[in-house]
Amino acid sequence: MNDIDINCDVGEGIGNEHELMPFIQSCNIACGGHAGSELSMKEMVMLAKKHKVKIGAHPSYPDIENFGRKSIILGKEELARTLLDQIETLRGIVVNCGGKLNHIKAHGALYNDLMTNEELSFEFLDIITPYKNDVKLFLPDRSVIANIAIRQGFNVDYEAFADRNYNDDLSLVPRKEKNAVITHPDTILKQVLEIKNNATVTSISGLQIPILAGTICLHSDTDNIIESLKYLNQNLN
Repeated sequence: MNDIDINCDVGEGIGNEHELMPFIQSCNIACGGHAGSELSMKEMVMLAKKHKVKIGAHPSYPDIENFGRKSIILGKEELARTLLDQIETLRGIVVNCGGKLNHIKAHGALYNDLMTNEELSFEFLDIITPYKNDVKLFLPDRSVIANIAIRQGFNVDYEAFADRNYNDDLSLVPRKEKNAVITHPDTILKQVLEIKNNATVTSISGLQIPILAGTICLHSDTDNIIESLKYLNQNLN
């Protein structure tokens, strides 16, 4: 797919990974915080290896009930305990299967909170420092955490979204809004090409906002996801 890295969140109970893996370059595996079990992690790792897809950890707040989409205030020790348990569980499975952990991408509310919360960003980066020299971080361009991570010497891949609409400040339109998610394959392709070719994204108000992206995410639970991935694969080649 040329030089575009498409990533998907997997192991979240959707069950479509066998269909989408052939069309992506990176995957983010749920590792127990919002979804996922050791069994599902191993299944995803083996599937990713089969299709030569790079493997990432997708940790979240410990909140299965709300699928990790609700902000939770945790003390640093508790946050460290849950994040390291999630990441290390997956990393152990990856290593035992003869693979390598490529990246870490936070999930849901944790991802969103890290975009703007400086204190939480410092805590998160301190917690994952043991992985600093071995993995990349998938982080949104111009976010608080990305700026701090780069200053601290982490290896960052900026991430943008193909199936989500943006506000003028590069925040994602909240999922509760009816125009939050993009589902039409042609519209998704248009957004991917704009990000790739122009380094911009058109916000819901019509502004072209500068954005950098080394990887572009499509969510595995977005309507028409398989159709959209196939369409991208055909038209980006």
